[in-house]
Amino acid sequence: MTDDDKLDAWVDAHFDEEVRFLQELIRVPTPTPPGDNAPHAERTAELLKAFGFEAEKHPVPAAEVQAYGLESLTNLIVRRPYGKGRTIALNAHGDVVPPGEGWSCDPYGGEIKDGHIYGRASAVSKSDFATFTFAVRALESLGLPLHGGVELHFTYDEEFGGEMGPGWLLRNKLTRPDLLIAAGFSYEVVTAHNGCLQMEVTVHGKMAHAAIPDTGVDALQGAVQILTALYAQNTLYRQVSSQVAGITHPYLNVGRIEGGTNTNVVPGKVMFKLDRRMIPEENPAEVEASIRKVIAKAAATCPGIQVEIKRLLLANAMKPLPGNQPLVEAIQKHGQAVFGEPIPAMGTPLYTDVRLYAEAGIPGVIYGAGPRTVLESHAKRADERLSLEDLRKATQVIARTLRELLS
Repeated sequence: MTDDDKLDAWVDAHFDEEVRFLQELIRVPTPTPPGDNAPHAERTAELLKAFGFEAEKHPVPAAEVQAYGLESLTNLIVRRPYGKGRTIALNAHGDVVPPGEGWSCDPYGGEIKDGHIYGRASAVSKSDFATFTFAVRALESLGLPLHGGVELHFTYDEEFGGEMGPGWLLRNKLTRPDLLIAAGFSYEVVTAHNGCLQMEVTVHGKMAHAAIPDTGVDALQGAVQILTALYAQNTLYRQVSSQVAGITHPYLNVGRIEGGTNTNVVPGKVMFKLDRRMIPEENPAEVEASIRKVIAKAAATCPGIQVEIKRLLLANAMKPLPGNQPLVEAIQKHGQAVFGEPIPAMGTPLYTDVRLYAEAGIPGVIYGAGPRTVLESHAKRADERLSLEDLRKATQVIARTLRELLS
């Protein structure tokens, strides 16, 4: 029996325990917003301690958290040093979007049915708290001489951009790994992803009685002009193609709009929030300047309208760093062995907090437990789910990869 066979066998023998661990993580809600996530970190640390893993707790100061728009946030680091050599960090995030409506089961129940585990964050990405923890446990079970070390980074700010999660840990020099594997899906190893610009646009007009609308300035009509101009950009974006496999073209989405006071009142203010995805080849500063120009030009066609624009998030794209090749090759090799099919290296149209490691010069990839597509996982939708077989096999792939890179 080879060492990899032994790793696979250990994961199989402890898989029920791994599933129970994931269920416990799902059952502590972490909807963000509002982002009261310190209790989940406490529970995670408690569960890890039962495995002999001491988790360092790094609470972000309350003033920073609240100014950021969250309620509480504690990041965790588990350090497992084995000897002289490179350190590989494994990062997953515990914050999630609120569950929303339409669930067929308790979104925080961790229910098992038809070979899947259900619950918010079952796929993205509390699943990889389990994948990474049990991969490290499997590795250590062999008692092999290893060179280097592993760090588990469990953070709580991916949904807001990562600045108070990995960004905060890196800025405060609490970690500096040599390589990084971050939470992802099982059938591809992701080496690049889109950037994201999010903005809040407030259109100001002048309220008036609907019976005498000429005495007011309709902010909603102004917003419609601006929105029409913005949506027209999507047609132009289709003419711009990324050279990164898995990423197509830029696009823009308006995800929230609110305004007005009553049916019989000319709206005096309308606010909307937009999300502009940027392909790796784009310059974020130029993208933001272009969006602002489109808004200003459309607003100028509406006399009396004034516009405020607030940047909410500017997340750079993740671009491959040359040093990530050992990770890519090891995951592809062991992924094919475990899953029985090629594991392509490609980009994804998502954006993640992994970019912050790349910006710090730490080569990384995205790989973990999950289906072939975000759509299949129901991430950010009702009935988010994860195939238990994907969890099992991804754990085996990560364990094998760590053994190869640290041997």
